[in-house]
Amino acid sequence: MIIARLDRLFVGVRAIPFFLRMTLFTRILLAAGFIPTGAVKLLGQRFTLIGPESPIGAFFEAMYQTGGYWRFLGLCQVLAGLMLLIPRTAHLGALLFLPIMANILVITVALGFGGTPVIGGLMLLAVMYLCAWDYHRIRGIVTERSWPTELRVPRPRLDPLERLGFAVFAASLLAVFGATRSLAPTAWVAAFMLLALLAGVATLARFLFVGRRMTT
Repeated sequence: MIIARLDRLFVGVRAIPFFLRMTLFTRILLAAGFIPTGAVKLLGQRFTLIGPESPIGAFFEAMYQTGGYWRFLGLCQVLAGLMLLIPRTAHLGALLFLPIMANILVITVALGFGGTPVIGGLMLLAVMYLCAWDYHRIRGIVTERSWPTELRVPRPRLDPLERLGFAVFAASLLAVFGATRSLAPTAWVAAFMLLALLAGVATLARFLFVGRRMTT
């Protein structure tokens, strides 16, 4: 049966330490990209400087002029991003991001954003991967069958220094994206980027030497 095969495939993939790190990295990237962007909308500010004489600029200006809807979009993006950063709500954040990313992809294709639909498509795939990672939490959406008692969901864990590295990486990346949206001092962008890079490299090195052996 398809569900039984999916259950076994999920357990096998989740037991691989690498995928936990990729999941955390993906969550951080999406959260860092959307929390500052959503905050701009939530604060009632314009998202782009493109003039309304172009279809793209006119579209964003029309959404901005709605006021309440513009802030609602921002609230959804900020909320989804924050949920991704909290382990207990990460699956809800991924589910909330699904319609957000699907909508963004359709908009970029419809308005001819150049190569942006490629980025949007990759981001949608990233969100789908995050949903798959928490398959056991959202499995009830697709089946009423209870979880097989013989299958134990693996719970890979991080080394304490890895956790610190991911935390520094997330904070630094949020600061970088926040600065691009004028939510943090732009003079600090280079320092934040360097800190994010160092934290990322250190975390990767820690995983290669220690993390690969930590499976439960």
